[in-house]
Amino acid sequence: MGVTDPAGPVMDRDEVDRALARLGAEHEAIETSLLALQDHAGRRLLEGAELTGTTRERWTSAEASITLLWAYFDAYTDALRSAREIRARRRWSSREDLVELTELLRGESVTVAGSATATANAPTLLSAPGRLSERFSLTGLVDRMNELYATSLNMVVTADAVWSALPARIDLLAAELQRTRTLAHSVGVRPGEHPAGDDLERITRILTKLREDVVSDPLAFWVPAPGSSAPGGGRPDTTVYDREARALEEVRREIDAVLTVRQDAEARLIKLRDVLSRADRTLAEARTARGEVLAKIAATEVPVVSGPPTVLQEQLATAAEYRRGAQWHRLSPLLESLEQKAEDELLRARESLTAVTAPLAVRAELRGRLDAYKAKVARHGLAEDPFLIERYDAARRMLWSAPCDLRVAEQAVLRYQRSVAEALGAPRMPQQSGPEDRRGE
Repeated sequence: MGVTDPAGPVMDRDEVDRALARLGAEHEAIETSLLALQDHAGRRLLEGAELTGTTRERWTSAEASITLLWAYFDAYTDALRSAREIRARRRWSSREDLVELTELLRGESVTVAGSATATANAPTLLSAPGRLSERFSLTGLVDRMNELYATSLNMVVTADAVWSALPARIDLLAAELQRTRTLAHSVGVRPGEHPAGDDLERITRILTKLREDVVSDPLAFWVPAPGSSAPGGGRPDTTVYDREARALEEVRREIDAVLTVRQDAEARLIKLRDVLSRADRTLAEARTARGEVLAKIAATEVPVVSGPPTVLQEQLATAAEYRRGAQWHRLSPLLESLEQKAEDELLRARESLTAVTAPLAVRAELRGRLDAYKAKVARHGLAEDPFLIERYDAARRMLWSAPCDLRVAEQAVLRYQRSVAEALGAPRMPQQSGPEDRRGE
């Protein structure tokens, strides 16, 4: 193989046959891929869509690339056909045939004439602007077609992936949105009257705009996978869709709460009236108890008992009016507020009653303590002790008199307790003619 030409050493017949077989297989693979790209659903959608933004720019480039691909493929087909014809001239190719085949199979023997528009719109890395023809070797031409095919297929597959994923999901969400709007209107949740109604209007506007943008500029909603070189490597960007889906779910929960109010409104109103009635009765009891305390207990600060708040009764009447008018969206927050306020009012009334009756409770505790010590004295056989009887009677008079000075009465009870403790702690003495006089203590 010492004979050479500009394409390198002259190929022998076996090398030529192997090269033709390889190029033929590549030709079939390229043709299959191009036909698949031509019939791809994404490409047909791109051709018929009114594109905007990034997608329009990239589709203009991809369309030019596909045009160049077919021009390159036609040139490749012609070169391969010529090589096969030369090889078929004779069974044993002559030296001149082998030189010609070597130049055709290895040299830059393929000239491609492309349109100025296609060449100008093709990717700048793949074509030289301003050139109407290019020369390639068959291997170089295959590499160029692979590059153009990869970029064009990636663009088509990406757009198709977005169109396949997002519009259908948006339509399903829009249908759910329409059902929610109908339900919202039936319970009075309308724009301008309830926050959930305003949210529904906002979600409707965003979903409508989102669908328009996805249809016209699908590549704006694509997130490429890091480090992936495969066509369509990545995923559709569903950030806006997911956010509005969550917002719609929150609105649905709000409407469910309104529906629950519609079903349970009467029972909740009855319970509210009962709680407020109990609070009023408790306050009335506290006012009565305050008069009793002031009459029976002396030198004691007794807190003033306020009357029932009329604002709660007014709000309760408003809630009943909302129920009669089927204004469930207004009744729902009002009931929640009233239920909490009613519980707070009942708690306040009970605390007032406890505070007012505290002196009576103290007096009752002192009476109970006095009687308990008297019983203890009786169990130990000291019931007839004159000194203890005197101390007991003094404390009892104070506790059972009206008004009762609790501070003085408490001191009397404490004196009786100490006397009992001292009496129980002293050794028992034999009976004398009279009890021992310990009043000096």
